[in-house]
Amino acid sequence: MAEHGYSFSLTTFSLSGKLVQIDYALAAIAGGAPSVGIKAANGMVLATEEKQIHSYYFVYQEPIPTAQLVQRVASMMQEYTQSGGVHPFGVSLLICGWNEGWPYLFQSDPFGAYFVWKATAMGKNYVNGKTFLEKRYSEDLELEDAIHTVILTLKESFEGQMTEDNIEVGICNEAGFRRLTPIEVKDYLEASACNAGDPGSNPGLGRSPGEGSGNPLQYSCLENPMDEGAW
Repeated sequence: MAEHGYSFSLTTFSLSGKLVQIDYALAAIAGGAPSVGIKAANGMVLATEEKQIHSYYFVYQEPIPTAQLVQRVASMMQEYTQSGGVHPFGVSLLICGWNEGWPYLFQSDPFGAYFVWKATAMGKNYVNGKTFLEKRYSEDLELEDAIHTVILTLKESFEGQMTEDNIEVGICNEAGFRRLTPIEVKDYLEASACNAGDPGSNPGLGRSPGEGSGNPLQYSCLENPMDEGAW
């Protein structure tokens, strides 16, 4: 009880010389999903439990839908904004998935809110990135054009020269999720550099940022992505 008054501050030591918040954090880790790491002579191995995915499959005998996974992640992030002994997550997440023949893109924020997007940007200069996407995006955008658009949007906020060594690109379709190889990224960077100023290189180019009602990149309350496919 003597240390209770010190449990609300991360930087105040208790009478016994402890940072009580750190003890709480360590206790939370000890109660989390098991993870194992091993250093071998010729590499490394990491393994962990897929708790949320496995528990959903155990009950419903099918992979967890993207929206369900996002809701669970957002719920945990929201809980960390109001529970004692923990701190809010300092990250926003972009989560993509493919369910019942439709692609889905979600963003979750540290306070537990989540949004469904057609296209979005976050991080440094995200406003410029979103404005660029509004000009380039179209409903019938194909995956190949979307890769070029993502690279061009990333360039809007990138400091220095963008190369295959300092960016990663992932794609998600009905075949699953995969990262592009460095060689593939290099090819797309070169192609995007050639087409950056070509209005015909992207079907969404020329669309004004304010066209339509509300944010053209975000689903409105009347435009439910559930209408396109199952979450």
